[in-house]
Amino acid sequence: MGRMTRPAAACAAAVLLSATAPAIGAGAAPAPRIDLRVLVLDDKGPATAAITTELKGSGTPYTTVDLTASGRSRIDAAFLGDTVDGRPRAKYQAVVVPNDNPFGDGSAEMAALVAYEKRFGIRQVDAYTYARPAVGLGYPQNPGYIGSLDGRTAKVTAAGESGPFGYLGGSVPFEDNDPAVTESYGYLSVPLANQTEGATFTPYVDAPIPGGDARGALVGEYAHDGRRELVVTFVYNQYQSQFRLLARGIVEWATQGIHLGADRNYYAVHVDDVFAGDDRWDTELNCTPGDVDCAGAGDDAENDPIRMTAADARYAEEWSTDHGFTLDMAFNGGGSEAYKDENGGSDPLAQRLLADQGSYRWINHTYNHPFLGCVQDTSVVPWKCSTGLLGTTRWVGPADITGQINDNLSWAGRNSLSVDRAELVTGEHSGLKTLPQQPSDNPNLAPALTLTRVTSLAADASREKEQRTLGPATTVPRHPMNIFYNAGHAAEQVDEYNWIYARKSDGGSGVCEGSANTTCLNEPLDTSTGYASYIVPLESRIALGHVLSNDPRPHYIHQSNLAEERIAYPALEKVLADYGRLFADNTPVVNLRMKDIGEEMRRRAAWDAALAAGRVTAYRIGDTVTVTAPSGVRAPATLPPGTRQAQSGSGTVTFGSAYAGLRSGWAAPGASQSRITFTLAEGAVPADPSGTAAAARAAKPADRLPVPAGVRKPVPYGPGDATRA
Repeated sequence: MGRMTRPAAACAAAVLLSATAPAIGAGAAPAPRIDLRVLVLDDKGPATAAITTELKGSGTPYTTVDLTASGRSRIDAAFLGDTVDGRPRAKYQAVVVPNDNPFGDGSAEMAALVAYEKRFGIRQVDAYTYARPAVGLGYPQNPGYIGSLDGRTAKVTAAGESGPFGYLGGSVPFEDNDPAVTESYGYLSVPLANQTEGATFTPYVDAPIPGGDARGALVGEYAHDGRRELVVTFVYNQYQSQFRLLARGIVEWATQGIHLGADRNYYAVHVDDVFAGDDRWDTELNCTPGDVDCAGAGDDAENDPIRMTAADARYAEEWSTDHGFTLDMAFNGGGSEAYKDENGGSDPLAQRLLADQGSYRWINHTYNHPFLGCVQDTSVVPWKCSTGLLGTTRWVGPADITGQINDNLSWAGRNSLSVDRAELVTGEHSGLKTLPQQPSDNPNLAPALTLTRVTSLAADASREKEQRTLGPATTVPRHPMNIFYNAGHAAEQVDEYNWIYARKSDGGSGVCEGSANTTCLNEPLDTSTGYASYIVPLESRIALGHVLSNDPRPHYIHQSNLAEERIAYPALEKVLADYGRLFADNTPVVNLRMKDIGEEMRRRAAWDAALAAGRVTAYRIGDTVTVTAPSGVRAPATLPPGTRQAQSGSGTVTFGSAYAGLRSGWAAPGASQSRITFTLAEGAVPADPSGTAAAARAAKPADRLPVPAGVRKPVPYGPGDATRA
């Protein structure tokens, strides 16, 4: 997917790595030690916060200095560097500043920062700054532009493609989610025609300047006076897709493609209730007959469940093959047996899916999909947990839980269905705490997981975003897509959507009017057009936002959404199509199975804890990178192509795997090693910057730049997207 792969990764790396340590010759001073840590000078603005979020999310060590704090650390030579074992040390491999000159003319702190960057070849990211001659650009006039960038499409230049942004497909669209809010503001201007001696400005991302043929830079490299700055002339926040697209390149440029931490684009989709039938939304009752909370639905209310057919299964297999994307099928074997009992002993759906089982991954979803938490008292709405004579909560017992898990595995065995018993999705994520009715886990769940050897347990990310441990298992939080389990037709989906998200005065439930996490619709959606025109674009944008945020958590839908009108496919297709347009072939979607997602999250948690405890050291000397971490903790790293990792003895292996033009992955010391050692490929180590040294030039400080109101907080993404808060 995406465009043809860009020039060879090694060429891209060579462009990235352009300045650092002096080489050692006869009688020369020892090569400096460059610590693999980023310094962020934080003005509490959205741009520096966004870059900090990218560093934190990818596991890249960083230190922040709050420039607004009265007792903050002073930026001087001692803060930035020192000497270790007779070798000069740069404490930070890159610097992020709110603008190109945050301390002002004649500032001792700016002078110290400039001297440090020149001495060690450290790069500086100007998170958001004015376009003006001090950063190698003309003033944004004749030609130029100042104002909103909402809805515009920027482009990666040829230099950007062959350099730090070679993982992109070429276009960088700017969001315009709410016409009433200015979401992104910036400056478009052209590089100075007459730069100061030896200075150059290389645009990496630009956009058309209104009213002419010229293109103005939005991101570019200003090389001058023995220093390099990445100049960004638009404001952004951590949630906006234009930043998410560029975040990787900003970090790779700053660190010259050598840093701890890794960032990939993950997308997995779980389909729950396979082989079972899902109850259908009733547009008259505004609830779902068969659901425990459907007040007013008498015993004679028709359920009319939604269940895939063999034709739906055939379509699913063809769709997966055509899109090169593997769905994860969370199945309930009891659903197939119940169908057989009512249909002459035959289940064409199961026959088709079992014949095509190799097209999917399969997850145990329990045999009959019962609620495995407390014993529910459904005599009231909403339901509550039943209690015993002494008022204690009654829980579903361990035998019932293990029976549901093992019976489903036995069904899979009888039908030669390959399933990994380590993975489990309980019905409605039951057994785990369910607020407000059940504030704690079923105490019988952890022992049952031990008996059944479950180590990866699905959770709902809208309730519990972070991973946690339960007995032998760790949870795998899953993002719910707002495509409802009880809808097989678009009109049903829209009707229920309107009930949840419309105001009472518009015929809705009014729930949105008292919720901090739910946005009311301006007006109800048209049941015939609202799904395609509103819900699909919104849900695909939310899902793509997760993909672009280095978030491995899977998304989940239900088998009902693949039945009847097959309403899930348009949203899934839009995510994949939009991704394919945005990224080059060297940056594919990473589609992991559930237990591998759990392992990724476990490794990240251990790594983050080691960083927080100050138990990680990492540095580069010449072409050697050394990392020390606590025993048992793997280190994530992103390094140039050709990097080799030392093994026990004298052997080496190629590090990591190729992604976005570099190599990345998790590393651990060999059996007899106490540290991880990488050797960078010849030519990957940046060259000596000393030949370009010149007197530092103090630029006029940038005043506080305009930040539109909509940019400081997440811009409106629409109803139901509580995960953006």
